[in-house]
Amino acid sequence: MCFNFSKNLRDPMQPTTYHLLGRTGLRVSRLSLGTMTFGTENGWGCDRETARAMFDTYLASGGNFIDSADIYTQGTAETWLGEFMSETGMRDRVVLATKYSFNHQNPQGNPNAAGNGRKNLIRSLDASLARLKTDYVDLYYLHAWDGITPAEEVLRSMDQLVRAGKIRHWALSDVPAWYAARITTLAQYHGLEGPCAVQLEYSLVQRGIEYEFPAMCQEVGLGLVAWSPLGGGLLSGKYQPNVEAQAQQAGRIRATAAVATPALNKLTPRNWEIVAALESVANELGQPMARVAINWLSGRPALSSVILGATRLEQLQDSLGALDFELPSELRTRLDQVSALPPLFPYNFLSAIQPRMHGGASVSPHPPHFDEPPAARSGGWR
Repeated sequence: MCFNFSKNLRDPMQPTTYHLLGRTGLRVSRLSLGTMTFGTENGWGCDRETARAMFDTYLASGGNFIDSADIYTQGTAETWLGEFMSETGMRDRVVLATKYSFNHQNPQGNPNAAGNGRKNLIRSLDASLARLKTDYVDLYYLHAWDGITPAEEVLRSMDQLVRAGKIRHWALSDVPAWYAARITTLAQYHGLEGPCAVQLEYSLVQRGIEYEFPAMCQEVGLGLVAWSPLGGGLLSGKYQPNVEAQAQQAGRIRATAAVATPALNKLTPRNWEIVAALESVANELGQPMARVAINWLSGRPALSSVILGATRLEQLQDSLGALDFELPSELRTRLDQVSALPPLFPYNFLSAIQPRMHGGASVSPHPPHFDEPPAARSGGWR
């Protein structure tokens, strides 16, 4: 069961299809609205009027899943989002997600004003609730792994907040796969409220998570939420290799590059090949490049929802049409191949030896148990 932002569903009187996030009863739309662009404190973004227009347009299209974080535009994103929900009376309609982990408006030198520990977790949540003008959030993320806080502390803290009614569900963002698997397994073993999803950067130019995360999500029942589906704007077609210097002078890529290491650089020869292939496929389909990139991503294994970010209303409106068309298998394969990851150990080794693991017979994985819903293995109905 999947959500389709088709044109006939943009009438709010029309029925809309949602799917479940991980092993929960939480119904979310397949396309999410990201609010990292709500405000201009980071040197790029949009003003309040534009943010409000995007909020209204997204909800009118049938979407219900809105993503924020305490650190986004120094708290402006949460503040505006809280005001928009209050002004429109849409709080109950919105599946509200926000995050904690980073130092936000606190004096430098206070090690407990950041990180994943219980002290910062509770402090951050209380501050977010005040900005959002609500007494609970539907989905609360650990924003990024700090490398030191015990998984048990995070798990028990989140479980207590669920029991207290301050959060409905919780999830992980930007963590190693082993950490997500460990904390989920601990939760299942001890009967605690575990994470229901993991949010990660994922796009045609950032497929590194595919080595482990989709299989892990399917195995332990986590939904997979993708951020930056356009590679920071690279896949929108606004940047071209022959104007690389110009590309670095504007937009999110420049702002990101200012603090990025070479490993995070998006302006690479490989990525320009991907952009060229995407442009070719988009021209064949008569669709904008951004729509094709989002459509391709939405069909990846275990993918639950794609977060859309925009600085202009027209950008959001364009992206909301990303699921209005079918991406033919031959064109999908072309994009798969140009963006394919290099084989790495142990996956290349394990793939090579599989024929010797079953005595020459063809063996398929066992089907799900009768009491295990499809969402538990697919990350959501599709």
